[in-house]
Amino acid sequence: MADTTILVAEDEYLVADDLARELVEHGVTVIGPFASLDAALDAIATQRPDLAVLDVNLRGDPVFPLADVLNEQHVPFVFATGYDAHAIPYRFAMVPRYEKPFRTSSLLAALDELAELQQP
Repeated sequence: MADTTILVAEDEYLVADDLARELVEHGVTVIGPFASLDAALDAIATQRPDLAVLDVNLRGDPVFPLADVLNEQHVPFVFATGYDAHAIPYRFAMVPRYEKPFRTSSLLAALDELAELQQP
C-alpha cells in the first residue's frame, strides 16, 4: 500500500490514532483522522484520497453523506464501526464492514485488496 493516500474518519481518539499510526507504518499517507463529518467533507473538497476508512457515526452524525461523495468520486472505502449491519443503508450493503474492536491486520488486508483493485 505504499504511496497510497487513505482518509480516516473516526471520532474515537485512540482508535483513530492507532489506525493512523499503523497506516503510516505501512507507507500510507493519511488524510486526517477526522472526528467530524464536516471536517472530513471539507478535506475531500481539496484532497482526493485513494481509499477511506469510515466510522459510521462521527460525533452523532451519520457518515453516509461522506460515503456518498466518496462513491461519486469512485473512492473505495470500508466501514469501521461499533454498529451492526442493520445500521448501514442498503446502498452500502456491499461495502466491507469491520466491527469494533477489529483486528488492524484484517482491516489493512482489506485496504490492500482495495488498493490493488484500483491499480490499472
